[in-house]
Amino acid sequence: MNDMQLRQDIVEELDFEPGIDARGIGVSVADGVVTLNGHVPSYSQKIDAEKAVWRIKGVKALAQELEVRLPEHAKVNDDEIAKRAARIIAWNVGVPADTIHVKVSNGWITLSGTVDWHFQRFAAEAAVRRLTGIHGVFNNVEIKQALKSENVREKIKDALRRHVDGEASRIRIDVKSPGDVTLEGDVGDYEERRAIERAAWSVPGVRAVHDNLHIQWHAG
Repeated sequence: MNDMQLRQDIVEELDFEPGIDARGIGVSVADGVVTLNGHVPSYSQKIDAEKAVWRIKGVKALAQELEVRLPEHAKVNDDEIAKRAARIIAWNVGVPADTIHVKVSNGWITLSGTVDWHFQRFAAEAAVRRLTGIHGVFNNVEIKQALKSENVREKIKDALRRHVDGEASRIRIDVKSPGDVTLEGDVGDYEERRAIERAAWSVPGVRAVHDNLHIQWHAG
């Protein structure tokens, strides 16, 4: 697929998505690398625009440069955002009680604290990123060390064999103490890439995953 056709497919996908006001979004493509610039009226739309791009066949990489410009009626004071964020995290059964701290500055939410699993870290972020009035989320929640790093590589390979058919043998896994994982290799599409990343995060002891996987779209 050439860049012109890829750009057209992305523009149509953004226009088709009912939850996105795409009028302020600019799209450029060079060698399969997509850049989104311009502005959207909410942080949730920024996230949704990114997801929409990755659904399109032929996208190799994405530079996300969208700015959140809140309309006047959607602006919320930081103290109110902080109260709502703390409340919604407390209600979330996927997040251990009293483990996440919330700070809000100029509409940006910063999450900190310590949890046992990546899914708990992700659940805390997912709970707050659709709140009205926010510009973005910094997720600084850390994961406790639960496994010696020399065992992590084999555990990730086992997870890949369970969750991602045929991927384990062609993915290079580098593990540095404490639980710092780098993934390298070629994958067929974005969903494969995300599945591999999720498999790595599913292993106890993994505290950071650096996804250097390259999408190599198959013809057809």
